Amino acid sequence: MRWRTGRRSTRVEDRRGTRAAGLPIKGLGLGGLLLLLLLGYFVSGDPLALLTDVDSLSPAPAGEVTDAPPPEDEAAQFVSVVLADTEDTWTAIFAETGRQYEKPRLVLFSEAVRSACGTTSAAVGPFYCPPDGQVYIDLGFFRALDTQFGAPGDFAQAYVIAHEVGHHVQNLLGIAERVTELRSRLDEADANALSVLQELQADCYAGVWGHHAAGRNLLDPGDVEEGLNAAAAIGDDRLQRREQGYVTPETWSHGSSAQRAFWFRRGLASGRIQDCDTFQSGR
Repeated sequence: MRWRTGRRSTRVEDRRGTRAAGLPIKGLGLGGLLLLLLLGYFVSGDPLALLTDVDSLSPAPAGEVTDAPPPEDEAAQFVSVVLADTEDTWTAIFAETGRQYEKPRLVLFSEAVRSACGTTSAAVGPFYCPPDGQVYIDLGFFRALDTQFGAPGDFAQAYVIAHEVGHHVQNLLGIAERVTELRSRLDEADANALSVLQELQADCYAGVWGHHAAGRNLLDPGDVEEGLNAAAAIGDDRLQRREQGYVTPETWSHGSSAQRAFWFRRGLASGRIQDCDTFQSGR
């Protein structure tokens, strides 16, 4: 990606120096961390609860000051540029329909973080919290994406950021609220299936951003393939087969590798939010 000269977002908060007390992450080892990371993609709840009482983790201090990452931190600066480019994309798309895009804040953290959604371990991967409208990312996930999941490349990382921003778009459009309300009236299997459709739409929204980023000459040759590889690498079927040796579609939370790549590709091809109605297609 041609990101180094891009605009930096002013909405990146660096909390990596804040450590939640009592988190037994360091004693897990790489194997244990990977297990929790995999579990975070296809089990409900926080896998950290298997190890410790999350209520024992200290909350972020009241009135915490927002700090931008240091300029010499290349990984954090990359995140800032990608976030800024998603801001440009979604501001323009919302304006086309007379809406105003509310930019999310992106929080960088390490080990664990407290948000309006509760205390979450880095082992569950990047996430979006609808109540506070913020994206949360531990940059260690990008290293795992490369070394553990076989999805290297900066555009693979950008896809992850754009996917979480896609959840923010769903929140602004009222989609997340409608899904939450409907899930409360469904049995577990149907509720999981609805969650999958929501995740696939976020993949499509990530593709919509990628389409517009390509139009701004931000992408290098091979970037699209990196993104599609990343989408497939963290499909529920591939993660389950790797972790437990078999696939249980009724427990999926994000969709299969083929589904995730399909919807990301669809958004990339059209750049139109209207083409991301996973709920209507049911695919």
